[in-house]
Amino acid sequence: MFKKILGIALAVSIFSFNIYSKEDQKEEKSSSPPLQHDIVVTATRIETPAKEIASSVTVITREDLEQTKKTTLLEALQEVLGVATFQNGPVGGAASVLLRGANSEHTLILMDGVELNDPISPARSFDLAHLTLENVERIEILRGPQSTLYGSDALAGVVNIITKIGEGKPRFHLSSLGGSYDTFQSNAGISGNTRIMAYSLGISYFKSEGLSAASTNYDGNTEKDGYRNFTFSGRLNFHPLKNLDIDFILRISKTKTEIDNFGGAYGDDPNSTQEYDALFLKTQIRSLHLKNRWEQKLGISLVDYDRRHKNLLDTTHPFDSENGLFKSKLFKIDWQNNFFLHESNTLTLGIDHQQEQGESEYRSEGFWGPFSSIFPLKRAHTTGFYLQDQIRISSRFFATTGIRLDKHSQFGTSLTYRLAPAYLIENTGTKFKATLGTGFKSPSLYQLYAPGTSWGPIGNDDLAPEKCIGLDFGFEQEIVDGKILFGATYFQNNYKDLIDFDFSKGYLNIGRAESKGAEFFIITRPLNNLTVKTDYTLTEAKDKDTDTHLLRRPKHKFTASLNYHFIGKGTLNLSFIHVGKREDMDFSTWPSVRVNLSGYSLLNAAISFDITSRIQVFSRLDNIFDQEYEMIKGYGTPRFSAYGGFKIIY
Repeated sequence: MFKKILGIALAVSIFSFNIYSKEDQKEEKSSSPPLQHDIVVTATRIETPAKEIASSVTVITREDLEQTKKTTLLEALQEVLGVATFQNGPVGGAASVLLRGANSEHTLILMDGVELNDPISPARSFDLAHLTLENVERIEILRGPQSTLYGSDALAGVVNIITKIGEGKPRFHLSSLGGSYDTFQSNAGISGNTRIMAYSLGISYFKSEGLSAASTNYDGNTEKDGYRNFTFSGRLNFHPLKNLDIDFILRISKTKTEIDNFGGAYGDDPNSTQEYDALFLKTQIRSLHLKNRWEQKLGISLVDYDRRHKNLLDTTHPFDSENGLFKSKLFKIDWQNNFFLHESNTLTLGIDHQQEQGESEYRSEGFWGPFSSIFPLKRAHTTGFYLQDQIRISSRFFATTGIRLDKHSQFGTSLTYRLAPAYLIENTGTKFKATLGTGFKSPSLYQLYAPGTSWGPIGNDDLAPEKCIGLDFGFEQEIVDGKILFGATYFQNNYKDLIDFDFSKGYLNIGRAESKGAEFFIITRPLNNLTVKTDYTLTEAKDKDTDTHLLRRPKHKFTASLNYHFIGKGTLNLSFIHVGKREDMDFSTWPSVRVNLSGYSLLNAAISFDITSRIQVFSRLDNIFDQEYEMIKGYGTPRFSAYGGFKIIY
């Protein structure tokens, strides 16, 4: 299979080169433009051209999202270099992202720079299942340890969702989509700007009757698990003065997911549900001083989660019931100062303070009697100080250095650093890059303070933070007047003091792990209206204590996509994803055993056509090969799916 994947990559590349050569020979009047370099914010917390950044970063633009017709953040991340995604069953099931082989909780998820990782989650991770793409302008995926700028949780990298700022005359949009699994989605929004205000408001509703989360490939699973999602998002940007901007950002989500008891045979449950409500609120003031040489940003944010799990008695489970409540909040203040000392030097220093809190109640009834687990309200706070220096020399050498000190209310201090140099040879279009950095992850509230049971202790307030040191180095090369860009990067991350659970001692810092591998990409624009991308990621992720592969990490991942604009009104997007074999646990046996999950390949397509300048119709096909596969052992996945819809812009 690996040889076949390399063959596909080579064929796509040769195809692109051949097309370019033929079109070049025709000497058409309109030659294809060079590939553009994106402006990246997340890597340095300042708008910086991608060519000046040594970090490994992928940018998904609004145009990319429109071309592929993706609807959720999880879908948008599936094809990203160095990223593995998985989900417990159909849409709405718990979903995670793994960067470069790390744990899901080692990726920090941000929205407009504010972290979304849930404080009441046992490992303080974020569930990607519920974040739709309404009012999202771009997504930046930054790989490698990033704690120097972002503090805890950014051991493997950062995913930053950036919302839309309105511009131009008022524009209203309405779109609807429907199709397989009784799926329906409708979005509406308005955006624009005036002399002193920009605005972007959106609302979306999504529903699907779904499929059995426990998978109909196993005995006893016939009941469908549906999903509902209502989301409102808005961003208001005021600029009352030339050197003053004020941002207000709000996002509210209310969801309901039907879930099963477990994956595999007889895991179905007809009335087990989870309700998930989320509130995201941010205010930021930005001002310029000293003839625009000093930029200040003062941000205040609140993230509030309320999750409820209910599973009443039913004919299938006449003795079993569950009821759970999980609530958390994260409040943060961030003061960032950028000093543009010289065109060759920018200094950034800042301080942030965050307070997290969480509480939960879980009660169940079963054959062995009642059980309850009460986690009383607990709080923790962290204050961080960070300093970064960006250096530019002769438009050739670029370097970012940084250091950060965090003080946590429980475990004390943590010091992290980062060094990221890049060298650009403009004449040949070559960039050499390297990074070295460290990261840390604070113990979660649950890991610190969970009360013990009759079986033994759980929480441990003596826990130290998890730590990581990571490096990568590689190159990027432009050829054919910038119409072809390719590159390669080697990466290695070493983790220590990982928090694991011991049944007799509770949570302890006892884990060590290593992930290493390489990332390769080729982007070509052989024609003015055709773009071809291919990516390949090789990952080796191991538990260093047991010398076993970490679960659910594919060694090989390959993606290819083609985007073609035709007759000035239509767009065709084809994407191919291959995920190689992974190891997982089969919990249907006692004791559970390791199993190998087969690799799978998915071919997806999206086509849209502008009937007029205001009306567009589109269709989306997923899993065209109708492949049967599993992301997680025992859980169902969609087969061939077809969707269609329209979009109106006024």
